[in-house]
Amino acid sequence: MNTLYGNVSTEVLNKAKNIKLFICDIDGVFSDGRIYLGNDGEELKAFHTKDGYGIKALGASGVDVAVITGRQSNIVQTRVTALNVKYIVQGEENKLPALKNILNTLNLEPEQVAYIGDDMPDYECMAYIGLSIAVNDAHPQILKLADYTTFTRGGFGAVREVCDLIMQTQNTLANATGASI
Repeated sequence: MNTLYGNVSTEVLNKAKNIKLFICDIDGVFSDGRIYLGNDGEELKAFHTKDGYGIKALGASGVDVAVITGRQSNIVQTRVTALNVKYIVQGEENKLPALKNILNTLNLEPEQVAYIGDDMPDYECMAYIGLSIAVNDAHPQILKLADYTTFTRGGFGAVREVCDLIMQTQNTLANATGASI
């Protein structure tokens, strides 16, 4: 089937219809993966407003959103809190237990979860859930594992692409609302 971003397999579309939770990595997915460090230890990251709009619209459509990242950062906390993300796990190098805790909290099955990642710390989570997604500039092992590879690079709207895909399959895209922040 042709989606807003390109042709997507029926298998992926069928999986996306059942998604109740979308989990995102941060570095390389929500951001382009680069971390800028100032002389005084200040850390900076760039986030795309397209992704912000997508997350807010997806949440408003009834799909929960979570973030699991191996790094701890006030910038991430500020950004995803502003996007109304309810489940934020930072500083967790072994991400699968955190994912299982969120599923337990929400009483969800792995098949109801989409996870987007870009590198090996995301592998176990992607192998565990129903719809595994890699950004198009992900590590080759992640690309091999993924059910779906975004047309868009990490940090440049890949998260928005997945939000749109889920909303399109669930017939909520036409009613998408949110603010681009």
